[in-house]
Amino acid sequence: MQIPFVDLQAQYQALKTELDAAVLRVMGQCNFILGKEVADFEQAFAEYVGAPYAVGVASGLDALKLALEALGIGSGDEVIVPAHTFIASALAVSAVGARPVLVDVDEASFNLDPALIEAAITPRTKAIMPVHLYGQPADLSPLLDIAQRHGLRVVEDASQAHGARYQGRRVGGFGDAGCFSFYPGKNLGAYGDAGGLVTNDAGLAERVRYLRNYGQEVKYKHVVKGYNLRLDTMQAAILSVKLRHLDDWNARRAAHAAAYTHALEGVGDLRLPRVVTGDHVFHLYVIRTKHRDALQAHLTERGVATVIHYPVPIHLQAAYADLGYRRGSFPVTERLADEILSLPIYAELTAEQQAHVINAVKSFFA
Repeated sequence: MQIPFVDLQAQYQALKTELDAAVLRVMGQCNFILGKEVADFEQAFAEYVGAPYAVGVASGLDALKLALEALGIGSGDEVIVPAHTFIASALAVSAVGARPVLVDVDEASFNLDPALIEAAITPRTKAIMPVHLYGQPADLSPLLDIAQRHGLRVVEDASQAHGARYQGRRVGGFGDAGCFSFYPGKNLGAYGDAGGLVTNDAGLAERVRYLRNYGQEVKYKHVVKGYNLRLDTMQAAILSVKLRHLDDWNARRAAHAAAYTHALEGVGDLRLPRVVTGDHVFHLYVIRTKHRDALQAHLTERGVATVIHYPVPIHLQAAYADLGYRRGSFPVTERLADEILSLPIYAELTAEQQAHVINAVKSFFA
């Protein structure tokens, strides 16, 4: 049996009639740039998250970048970012001319450790960027308290946490802005690159709308120097269809995660993901073992696709050698990079497929 890491074909077949109709509607209208479907999706997604405003953009990285720029963060400023995250979190900071200041993560949640934040704050610090990694909400209460006491902005990177809740509210609406990627493999994914942000700040939403569309207030009236970073109408139509199914998909992911945990508890030296804060939506199911590379090879031989998220930490990437960090700078992050492995998890994963994955993992440790 071959188990893909993500099966987008299965998802498409389940929604084929709805998705085909949405795409054909856009084709028939030929309104491909900022068409009605973009505004419709923005309204629906804002209501879903529980924020008054949402703005669709071209990718999750663009959402982070435009949020920072709209908040006035730029050259000479610093933004605190978790050391263990996808590099896009740091790249957004660099894109506006600021410096990402990395902080190690909590070993239980893999998210930014609030206890380490204040030691990283300097007079140049302007914002904190918590990442709701793998679908688990970051511990926002102490983080927001620190931000308030130091006069800092908070930009949530919720690119892997569509629908996750913290203290009963969906993530994305706690900070100055919440940024999402709609990359195809996400819990809510488009059929190409796409992203968006939500905010409670009308002025910030307006600035991002200008920035994403050449800085235009109205056509040919440019009030700021902007970009071409718009959410495509076709992708917005697809996302509107998928949004209606997101809660069901997240519930199925949580059920798959529970089944993995029940079956693999106590197997070998495995350390399994724990729900530490809020409602985890399991964009990824990430296990830890000191035998990670051998286990991955074993699973590959048995037809199980796995991925390492992420094998090389940001501070050890050549692109960020200029930050001056060295091996040993972030011990938790470095341990995770050596031990983590993501197992297949998606809403359409069948019981038979999951049993095959579980048996393959167990056979390695037998």
